[in-house]
Amino acid sequence: MLDKLQSVEKRYEQLNELLSTPEIAADINKLRELSKEQASIRAIYEEYKKYAIVLTGLAEAKEILETENDEDFREMAKEEIKHFLTQQEILEQSLRVLLVPKDPNDEKNVIVEIRGAAGGDEANIFCGDLYRMYAKYAEAHKLKMELIEAFESQSGGFSQVSFLLKGRGAYSQLKYESGAHRVQRVPETESQGRIHTSTATVLVMLEIDDEITVVIKDNELKIDVYRSGGAGGQSVNTTDSAVRITHLPTGIIVTCQDGRSQHENKDQAMKVLRAKIYDAQLQKQQQEQAAVRQSKLGRGDRSEKIRTYNYPQNRVTDHRIGLTINQLDRIIEGKLDDIIAALQAEELSEKLQGGE
Repeated sequence: MLDKLQSVEKRYEQLNELLSTPEIAADINKLRELSKEQASIRAIYEEYKKYAIVLTGLAEAKEILETENDEDFREMAKEEIKHFLTQQEILEQSLRVLLVPKDPNDEKNVIVEIRGAAGGDEANIFCGDLYRMYAKYAEAHKLKMELIEAFESQSGGFSQVSFLLKGRGAYSQLKYESGAHRVQRVPETESQGRIHTSTATVLVMLEIDDEITVVIKDNELKIDVYRSGGAGGQSVNTTDSAVRITHLPTGIIVTCQDGRSQHENKDQAMKVLRAKIYDAQLQKQQQEQAAVRQSKLGRGDRSEKIRTYNYPQNRVTDHRIGLTINQLDRIIEGKLDDIIAALQAEELSEKLQGGE
């Protein structure tokens, strides 16, 4: 750890010198690049400076204890050693956390797709409940929400709904939501009062920006245009503006019909297609890594049941980390912070234990 910290210190001070040169100041792109790099290691640098002061103080106090005969000075040195050892332990733990490599995608925007799965009408209603839960979470966390496509269900909710969430840290907060969400409750149409179990699947994908390259060739695409509303949508638009794009190599199909024009629908469909292809690539990488180290959070398996929402007992359980919260009424209103914080803490713990 000490070698890493000294390397960070050296690089931070080197960046300080570079950023003060006229050449860098005149190059806006280089200035932005180096400033971003320095900002990314500033917290480690500042914490290491505190750590170095503590180590110096500890060494001086130990020297006094070893060389001083005056009992008052020795007692003072003992108290200082105790204080510095406590500070050393706190700072070392803080530095270990700061040195864990950050996910480079954490600050990016996300595309979220929710589908009603097992359970028929009740699954679609639950899909709508999850959609509103994420909408309220997004509002509370200043994330901008843009609807991409919604297929409403006649019984309520959606058979499928997808949306874009924009804002700092969107991926870092929502990346744990991918998987199968299970609901246990008595449907309104259930006359016998029996509890039904239904599921909806959530897929969280990165919005592809300029920093991510996804190569899609024109000859790999099959593009169909059809009338909006003809594939399950509720749009009143009667022109042939809806777009369906099939990526032939992977078989991924994306449709979009809620835009105002064929061109807008095609652009949105391509955005979702790029996100899905990149997500498939990420899943493949994660599955390969899982062969070496099994991930407790199970982010590589979309079919895995990750969470249960039990309405009769007002309980939510996240099965990946064994977390149970008896406040479903709050969580379904978008108050997901406790669950997300626990998942983030578990991921950090795994990385620390794995020596990453």
